[in-house]
Amino acid sequence: MTADDSLRVLHLVTAREIFFDQQIEVLQKKGIDCTVCVVPGAEQIDGDMGGRRGMKEYLQYFPRVRRELRRGDYDLVHANYGLTAPYAVTQFQLPVVLTLWGSDVVGFDGLVTKACAWQCDAVTVRSQEMRELLGRDDAHIIPSGVDLERFKPIDSRVAREEVGWSTDRTHVLFPYSPDYERKNYPLAERVVERTRKRVDSEIELQTISGISHEEVPLYMNAADVLLLTSEHEGSPNTVKEALACNLPVVSTDVGDVRSRLRNVSPSGVGETEDELVAQLVSVLDADTPSNGREAVREVSWDRIGDRLKEIYARTIDSA
Repeated sequence: MTADDSLRVLHLVTAREIFFDQQIEVLQKKGIDCTVCVVPGAEQIDGDMGGRRGMKEYLQYFPRVRRELRRGDYDLVHANYGLTAPYAVTQFQLPVVLTLWGSDVVGFDGLVTKACAWQCDAVTVRSQEMRELLGRDDAHIIPSGVDLERFKPIDSRVAREEVGWSTDRTHVLFPYSPDYERKNYPLAERVVERTRKRVDSEIELQTISGISHEEVPLYMNAADVLLLTSEHEGSPNTVKEALACNLPVVSTDVGDVRSRLRNVSPSGVGETEDELVAQLVSVLDADTPSNGREAVREVSWDRIGDRLKEIYARTIDSA
């Protein structure tokens, strides 16, 4: 099959996350016919972000997938997130691409993922760390992409006026709700509190909750630095979106963040609370935008879409 042939792909997914919808959008722009089949019962993957799904919902998903397979003339099944892998590998008819997101290679989800991944024709992961956790050396490392048209630098004073932040204070952005446990907001609070004692400016720790994705670039540009304190990640979109806005980033050493920040300044990674404080102080003392936009161009959605399309074509040809 050539790259120009029209493909019909059935996407299995646990939730319509923003980055997943962006992936579908770019694939469709590149001529891939995409149908999405979602596990019933919840809007988010993680239990601490919304309603919890149990065995009932995942049992309901099985006949839903089978009906869709009978209804459509598909070329390939793309399972997104490890918990959808069992439904993909047990249909025994079409080649399977499995994309893992991060938390699906650890804990119970990780057990399900690892049991099914070896049966998939191709696997993509977000980072080298995920590839090692999965134990599949041939997994393709493909991070989720970033929309460079939406996320771009704008004047910080204008952005602060739009979001209602003070224009004469320093703003550290924690880009999630404080209630999202895996993102470890208490650590962010401790890091900022200790940093306040080492810098001259008044620091406000800002969070994002209850806003649309279209509004996020304003908050990125209104901030002085993005602070990520997650316990584990795959390839966090918030980091790439911050880089696209030339917003400096200070982060725990999770997923592919260290490699993303390797040539970005000012920014930094900390493995301990002390290191995070030191990195945050350094970034605030520099008091300048980063060069992140140039560093993140390689993971624009356009380029990620091309890579996925190539994997589809090779997977189908070798099936």
